[in-house]
Amino acid sequence: ESPSTHLPVTFRIMQFSLLLLGFVCTAAFQAPIGSTRSQFSGALVSSSPANAASGIVMGATIRELRDRVGSVKNTRKITSAMKLVAAAKVRRAQEACLRSRPFSETLERILGGLLQRLSTEALDIPLLNSRTATTVGLLVITGDRGLCGSYNSAAIKKAEERIAELKAQGVAVELICVGNKGIQYFKKRETPVRKTIPCGQAPTAAQATEIADELLASYYAGELDRVELLYTSFVSMVTSIPSVRTIIPLLPTGLEMEGDEIFKMSTKAGELSIEKEKLAPAEPAEFAPDMIFEQEPSQLLNAILPLYLNGQLLRTLQESVASELASRMSAMQAATDNAKDLQGRLTQEMNRARQAKITQELMEIIAGADAI
Repeated sequence: ESPSTHLPVTFRIMQFSLLLLGFVCTAAFQAPIGSTRSQFSGALVSSSPANAASGIVMGATIRELRDRVGSVKNTRKITSAMKLVAAAKVRRAQEACLRSRPFSETLERILGGLLQRLSTEALDIPLLNSRTATTVGLLVITGDRGLCGSYNSAAIKKAEERIAELKAQGVAVELICVGNKGIQYFKKRETPVRKTIPCGQAPTAAQATEIADELLASYYAGELDRVELLYTSFVSMVTSIPSVRTIIPLLPTGLEMEGDEIFKMSTKAGELSIEKEKLAPAEPAEFAPDMIFEQEPSQLLNAILPLYLNGQLLRTLQESVASELASRMSAMQAATDNAKDLQGRLTQEMNRARQAKITQELMEIIAGADAI
């Protein structure tokens, strides 16, 4: 027989072989990674123990890792944006402090001069008269929102410690809470809350006046014998210290004018930094010995001391807000760094899973070809 008579048979054999190879490859692609042995040559098909135990298909694992990488990337963008927003708000808080400083300095100078002038006289000024404390008002300043590290928790912990100290001395405590976080926490505790005021991100003089009026009315009425202020003192971008001090009554022997610090934000080498500038306390104003006041100096003090208290409260609120924003900046920076690290590790894991999947498919194709 001539070779031409065998030609169609040869083509049929080749078509059948290709069709069989296609079925084998399709079965290889659809085989789960968790199978223990190859159905072609009896050789073990390598897979991770976790995938073998759970029966997860490699393709699904890669899709899950890709979704996680995308989710972490979006979270990183959000935390980075929140950090920049907090930085802008810190700058505005800094400008507000600088704008209110000339008034505070002038008021402190006049108040210091009056106290020096009246240092030898017997003053009958309620805000300068101390009395036995049976009920103490504790003004607690916290933030309205979270995502600011340990700022709120540290202030609340300090307040709990101070409440325990006062109760151990047999002194009753009433709270004046500024900030939603402190309000929500102490409303569920046994210590009575006298007044609640939201803090906000931009404290105003009206807000400080509202707090001061409540404190003065309670003190003048004898409902509170002493008022203590618990606030967070801004030290640096990573450090804020909860502090407690007495604001009512003021010192009967004269007010201690303390030095001040101004924190200025700047950018160095693409990173935010804080520059600290220490300022000397305001010098008392000098009044001539023969100066005649239209009103009694004690009346002037009774009018100026509430203004001084308002100024101190406004300054404290601004400092607390700056501490909250700085803590939020630090927390968002740490979250951004952690998201960046997690994104890198997930991307590396996804690439390894993809490479293992490709290698697995090649091994199964080769095994199927050898079986034919």
